[in-house]
Amino acid sequence: MQFLHTMIRVQNLDKAIAFFVEALGLIELRRRDDERGRYTLVFLGTGHPEDRAEIELTYNWDQSAPYSGGRNFGHLAFAVDDIYAACDRLKRFGVNILRPPRDGRMAFVRSPDQISIELLQRGAPLPPAEPWSSMANMGEW
Repeated sequence: MQFLHTMIRVQNLDKAIAFFVEALGLIELRRRDDERGRYTLVFLGTGHPEDRAEIELTYNWDQSAPYSGGRNFGHLAFAVDDIYAACDRLKRFGVNILRPPRDGRMAFVRSPDQISIELLQRGAPLPPAEPWSSMANMGEW
């Protein structure tokens, strides 16, 4: 068995791409528009040669109401080489760091569609550093 992808329905494809590609740093692997079904599928990946897992963003063209969501989905998790640099990059894109990496190991943010994203420091935790070590949690993550 091989894990293929996780699918997320998105309300605004441009905002979702800005978050996942520009702010988070994923790569758009392929895209498919289906005129008959009136949807667009965008597949994203990390670009790491050993990482074949993908995220499928599904944009239904005629969906006007927000999708209902819940914490029962869980979250997407990504290992990063430098948790502080990753959080700095996300902050520059206006993303709230809901659970700051106070421990040098773990942080949580949310996508524009409120999908919870966990960032984990690859390898050993980094030494605690400001402004992160004194930053409080925000909202739900």
